[in-house]
Amino acid sequence: MSDFRKRPKDSYIHEADWAELYVLTEHWKSDLEFYNDDLKFLHHLIDKYFMWISKKENIDMVRQIEVGLVEMDNQSSKLLKQVNTSLHHLAELMDNPFAYDSHKFRTEHQQIEDDLTSFVKSFRKNRKAVFSITEHVIDAEEMVRRLNLIPK
Repeated sequence: MSDFRKRPKDSYIHEADWAELYVLTEHWKSDLEFYNDDLKFLHHLIDKYFMWISKKENIDMVRQIEVGLVEMDNQSSKLLKQVNTSLHHLAELMDNPFAYDSHKFRTEHQQIEDDLTSFVKSFRKNRKAVFSITEHVIDAEEMVRRLNLIPK
């Protein structure tokens, strides 16, 4: 999965017309908006269980994951800004082919796609870690609560 791509073929960005690239970029924007919503859910999930944690090692694991999510938030915001800029440049190029350097645009667009691919891989890894740690914390903390409820 090291060459995960949203486009049909390797030279697509350099051969596609502006309208096709605009559609592709709109898909990227939609995907990033979905990832932003999912990141909000993951933050909520961590916040929901964080207050029930009593073991220091579990607190440290959750903090580490939260730092990773904040980094994902920053990457997502940066990518969304780049995608919006790309959409603006595409609209200019469709109206006036000399409004922006088309070769430079295609190179920038390629870089956005590569960055988006990297983001998706990192996002999936972080999401899996959140669920794994949440499951571990819930199980570990449930054991602590049960032990505290046993009459002595």
